[in-house]
Amino acid sequence: QVQLVESGGGLVQAGGSLRLSCAASGRSFGSYALGWFRQAPGKEREFVAVVSGSGTPTYYADSVKGRFTISRDNAKNTVYLQMNSLNAEDTAVYLCAAGRPGPAWASWFKYDYWGQGTQVTVSS
Repeated sequence: QVQLVESGGGLVQAGGSLRLSCAASGRSFGSYALGWFRQAPGKEREFVAVVSGSGTPTYYADSVKGRFTISRDNAKNTVYLQMNSLNAEDTAVYLCAAGRPGPAWASWFKYDYWGQGTQVTVSS
């Protein structure tokens, strides 16, 4: 069992930056891939980024590639999402997820554990 708690969301102007954190508790943290997904009102849950249990490799959605960076610190049981050059289309609730998705790392239903989410709002 893994519990996940996100933090770091907020209101930021377009072009700004935020860093999200997701603190995990439970066993075998290092054995899980950790992903970030987001969901805007009226839209489906969307893959953002994922990092493997060891820290590499990482994968990103095309919409965030080059702007967002995912990383993890297994000693602190925490995963981060550094978000730069934010725009209005990045506005959503951001959710942290843990699981063993295999090659289906972009499929939200392959993840077993979810946090409650943190709101990110980008004003234009």
